[in-house]
Amino acid sequence: MRWCSLGSGSSGNATLIEAGTGERLTRVLVDCGFTLRELARRLARRGVEMRTIDAVFVTHEHGDHVGCARALARRHGTPVWTSAGTWAALGDADAPPSLRRARAGEPIDLGALVLHPFAVPHDAREPLQLTCDDGRRRLGVATDLGEPDAHVAARLLDCDALLLECNHDRDLLAHGPYPAFLKRRIGGGRGHLSNDQAADLLRRCAHRGLRHVVAAHLSATNNRADLAAAVLASALGGGATTVTVADAAAGCDWIELG
Repeated sequence: MRWCSLGSGSSGNATLIEAGTGERLTRVLVDCGFTLRELARRLARRGVEMRTIDAVFVTHEHGDHVGCARALARRHGTPVWTSAGTWAALGDADAPPSLRRARAGEPIDLGALVLHPFAVPHDAREPLQLTCDDGRRRLGVATDLGEPDAHVAARLLDCDALLLECNHDRDLLAHGPYPAFLKRRIGGGRGHLSNDQAADLLRRCAHRGLRHVVAAHLSATNNRADLAAAVLASALGGGATTVTVADAAAGCDWIELG
């Protein structure tokens, strides 16, 4: 099992996960918040063709996550899994035949990968994040949530790797250029995780088997990669866990969970 970020930030988000070999190889995109052309370019940079994607899981309806999901489904017949609330919020009555309904707590078996969606606090219609596993290794994805509550922490236990939102530094947000209403939305209980909140969540999920943590969805205005990395490293207290930061342009390289 291996995975990489194709890009993470307010301009677009997509995470590519693959497991298995040969005819049993399964590739899944978690979100595809880019245009078709840009998604194809980013996939090619990872040596992957768009037509080889087996499924897309859309976490919620915001444009930097849903992106070209509907166009991808209509062009290639790629199954798109998302909650009923997310699809309703998109206001698209013409659902592609490959649309699939995801429900919190119901596993999605995609062959060499199994997805496990769970509900999160975020200002969307029915947002879901997820863990996925290949029967041996487990990746947790937790971006776009307003607070690190006990429900989210419980779903992220025993992961070998985490893609974890570090949207903003509290001081940079407070003293930055955003209007007051937007600062309240970002910092609120259904907005985005600060570095400190991400560190709090990580402390509750950390264990000796956690090998990789990738900070994701950093704000270009209200955060810095060095701040996010330092806070997460401090939360881990040393050890063998590697901390990486995914950026908007390049994401992060393949991470092997072997």
